Amino acid sequence: MSHLGASAVRTPHEVLTCYYQAMLDKSPDDLADLYATDAVHEFPFTSPGFPSRFEGREAVRAGYRAAWGAGPAQVQEVRRIAAYETADPEVIIAEHVVVGTLPAKAATFTVPGLLILQVRKGLIARVRDYMDGSGVAAARA
Repeated sequence: MSHLGASAVRTPHEVLTCYYQAMLDKSPDDLADLYATDAVHEFPFTSPGFPSRFEGREAVRAGYRAAWGAGPAQVQEVRRIAAYETADPEVIIAEHVVVGTLPAKAATFTVPGLLILQVRKGLIARVRDYMDGSGVAAARA
């Protein structure tokens, strides 16, 4: 992932693009580097054994390192459905569908999701991450 110079600040749309690339690359470091040190990432719809939130950049890094490192799923594509600007210029709402595979089972899955990103000074301050993990669960069965 290319890094912007110290004087450049990413827009919410640019942060979203980088976020999706980190998902495709399954890179917890690239993802965490998008966050402010005191950011909060919330999962209103949780899966068993998965926390409802990460508090701080390093918690995001550790949480995704554990989840992506242990998970057999491989993301093949992130289909952007839409990105909506809001009355708050720091907030963007994005709809997407993650398409992936579970190589051991030769199974594919789709996970629809919605992200509400608050980006302050080019870094994620808060995320509300709504995803339907039942697609992965069905592919594992």
